[in-house]
Amino acid sequence: MADSLLTMIYPARPPAAAPVPPTLDVLLAGTVFFDLVFTGFPVPPAPGTEVWTEGMGSSPGGIANLAVATARLGLRTGLAAGFGDDLYGDWMWSVLRDQEHVDLSRSRRFHDWHTPVTVSLALDDDRSMVTHGHPAPEPITDLLSPPPRTRAVLADLGDPEVREASWWRAAARDGALVFADAGWDPEQQWDRRILTDLADCHAFTPNADEAMGYTRTTTPEAALVALAEHVPLAVVTRGHKGVIAIDSSTGERAAAPSLRVGAIDPTGAGDVFAAALVLGTLRGWPLQKRLRFGVLCSALAVQQFGGSLAAPGWGDLADWWRVTKEHAADGRADARETVTHYGFMEECLKGVDTRRVRRAEATIARFSDADAATDEPVAQPALRYPPPPPRPDGPPSTR
Repeated sequence: MADSLLTMIYPARPPAAAPVPPTLDVLLAGTVFFDLVFTGFPVPPAPGTEVWTEGMGSSPGGIANLAVATARLGLRTGLAAGFGDDLYGDWMWSVLRDQEHVDLSRSRRFHDWHTPVTVSLALDDDRSMVTHGHPAPEPITDLLSPPPRTRAVLADLGDPEVREASWWRAAARDGALVFADAGWDPEQQWDRRILTDLADCHAFTPNADEAMGYTRTTTPEAALVALAEHVPLAVVTRGHKGVIAIDSSTGERAAAPSLRVGAIDPTGAGDVFAAALVLGTLRGWPLQKRLRFGVLCSALAVQQFGGSLAAPGWGDLADWWRVTKEHAADGRADARETVTHYGFMEECLKGVDTRRVRRAEATIARFSDADAATDEPVAQPALRYPPPPPRPDGPPSTR
């Protein structure tokens, strides 16, 4: 009787609702460009001249570089971006949504707004770019109020709009790990307020020059130590010298050398490294393994044309591992050393979707074969096109 009376006065509380699991692994927001990349210049272009190049590729660029890189590693990727209603916008929307399986539910198509376009000239180990575009009709950050639940966020703090936006901080408060970059400061003022913004971030991944600029240090190693005071995971990339990092959350410090490859286009290599770092962090890999995996993904990317569509998938990684082991078995000393350092790839490749991606052949008129799943390596045919008619003022075609 007493228990019944107490129940009437103090009814039992309903059970707490179970926490909603994140719907995404990675959330991104920014500008998507139509990228047209030219490579293989016999000489740099000069005013009043025409230069015929050996290679060309086109792809979704800008923030799409990161979106494709993370999606190809199997991470559930959401992108908030504006798309024009022109042919470029149609093609990039289809590539990202249908081919690369990027979630565009937070993206918008804008009527009568043309897609930003970038022409990239890959010259030696660097590149030059020419871009045309206009601001989106509406702020992209409005599409993320509130942001969907996600395990990680990639944010460019070098973009003032991103730094001032609240969506990535809201995601961090909801448990997301924020991986930040800042990019090159063309005026080289290196605004130190960016270091203050790192308080809401898990990781910061600048290159060596950027790291030294923001920390006012004179060596990459000193910059790394300074950055480790601001974020749990500090990473400094050093191009052909590899990468160094400190993870204060685990007490690890590690370095990984670069892999020697024939690089033809560096576009998007840093984005590919960041995607690999996110994957390794979400999987709880040791720091050394995360760095070597990032170096490997970047090395595969720079051997292909075209930014985002040069990002490797698991099929490309599986092919590289198979060939490297074959070379090691044939007695090549460099391959044997690589197999020793990358033995973890055997475990990584178990049970993954090894889709092959025709990366170098991506143009606006062609989709990749990323959906052609197979368990065996596929040799991609070299595409050949009929040469253009001869021009009286230009050299004969070598295509």
